[in-house]
Amino acid sequence: MVLISKYLVPKGYCGITIFPFIILKYYNLKSNTVLINHEKIHLRQQLELLVVPFYIIYTVEFLIYRARFKNNHKAYLHISFEREAYANEKNLDYLESKSFWSFLRFF
Repeated sequence: MVLISKYLVPKGYCGITIFPFIILKYYNLKSNTVLINHEKIHLRQQLELLVVPFYIIYTVEFLIYRARFKNNHKAYLHISFEREAYANEKNLDYLESKSFWSFLRFF
């Protein structure tokens, strides 16, 4: 389910996925197939990890990379879940062929 809320999406981002919702900053982003696919990849990752462990791993990775790079955006881009999503967001058929826990390739 896609929701629209400019208040729930962090500054500098267009969307966020909090299972089971994709939250977009602006209504017109609903037609951005690449962004929607990116967020759907996150939904699948969350399902594969039974939701809560996804958020724990995501946070731990962010904190490790934040300490390493001293830069929030650089840390965000190095998170394995984000790397998988960015690498495959333009492949609109990716979710049909995605293997289980394929984010592990991006650690």
